[in-house]
Amino acid sequence: MASLKALRMRINSVKSTRKITQAMKMVAAAKLRRAQQRAEAARPYAERMERMLGSLGAAVAGQPDAPRLLVGSGGDQVHLLVVVSGDRGLAGAFNTNVGRFARARVRELESAGKTVKILAIGRKGATFLRREFGSRFAGEISFAGKKAVGFEDAAEVASRITAMLEEGEFDVCSLIYNRFRNVITQVPSEQQLIPAALPEAGSDAQEGPQALYEYEPTEEEILASLLPQNLAVQIYRSLLETTAGFYGSQMTAMDNATRNAGEMINKLTLNYNRTRQANITKELIEIISGAEAV
Repeated sequence: MASLKALRMRINSVKSTRKITQAMKMVAAAKLRRAQQRAEAARPYAERMERMLGSLGAAVAGQPDAPRLLVGSGGDQVHLLVVVSGDRGLAGAFNTNVGRFARARVRELESAGKTVKILAIGRKGATFLRREFGSRFAGEISFAGKKAVGFEDAAEVASRITAMLEEGEFDVCSLIYNRFRNVITQVPSEQQLIPAALPEAGSDAQEGPQALYEYEPTEEEILASLLPQNLAVQIYRSLLETTAGFYGSQMTAMDNATRNAGEMINKLTLNYNRTRQANITKELIEIISGAEAV
């Protein structure tokens, strides 16, 4: 049985831990609100740009001089997976879930005979994947030193991916990240970036007359400006979704840790009181026994 001093020290230690987890929960909750607003505000713009790209790209994709960001390299052998995770831990299974999703995707592609390259954004996901797929890494990007990730950071990542495409380092590029659904749920998702996902013929067919659009300047000129911007927008959206999901997961994890610490303090306090009462009873018995012996 532990001594009273050891139990007191353990109770004080758990109380200190509870103060830390409670403070982290409050900080995560404060940051979550702003991150969630930014993520939700970016969704309509990113989705609308994706639809516009599909509408423009459908008319240009079949041409021999179609942009590579639209149609890719024409092959399907080398896949680049851009895996977005957090730079910090203490967020439950947030980083582990996206790492497992990416790992399953790598294994699926390699079992089909494809070559896989990984571009990791975020230290935790990079650490998780490097243990098993270190030889597949094409690069690692971290924004740990930044107070907030901006669109210029996503544009730098997009420029790096574009340069890799121009150098023929991959054929297909996909984005893997945690999509923020609510505070409790973040869903690992995959989105193909290159070639751009174009709508199938007849998929948007509606009854009645359809509107015909004329573009000025031409579709090719619009796509030349739209494609790099769309790539940066989709990456920026994933970074915002990841940030919101991270704070939501961290808030939930710290709330659970605070609750568990409270339960542990109650159990240790009960054990402490029982041990103290046992020691008092033992001392009384010894005193009474000694008095009777005299």
